[in-house]
Amino acid sequence: MPPNLTGYYRFVSQENMDNYLRALDINVVLRKLVCFLKPDKEIIHTGDHMVIRTITSLRDYVMDFDLGVQFEEDLGPVDGRKCQTTVSWEGDQLVCEQLGEKRNRGWRHWLEGDQLHLRMTAEDEVCVQVFQKVK
Repeated sequence: MPPNLTGYYRFVSQENMDNYLRALDINVVLRKLVCFLKPDKEIIHTGDHMVIRTITSLRDYVMDFDLGVQFEEDLGPVDGRKCQTTVSWEGDQLVCEQLGEKRNRGWRHWLEGDQLHLRMTAEDEVCVQVFQKVK
């Protein structure tokens, strides 16, 4: 049975965000700003429904979805694109596939103790973020 990811998580660290954003064609000014932000995550996980809020001082991003059901995701706040997104479990990892203009785009979340890990991919770039559960 997959873990329940419900909780509030504070940013701890990230690696390779600038190159990941470059792969998404984000301009240099916005890349620098995003690399400066330290987002928190709030996850509400109820059965096969999830809401993931990425919270920053600049703007919040909300994903509200049912597991295993493809939906059109508006990534306008991120990079101006729309994609067909499906989120499902692969073992203990929550995996998101984002089909659209960019090859190999998606992410995966998993827990290691009280830490939430996020691995984001676009083209050949990988960015890893770590968050600490606080409640």
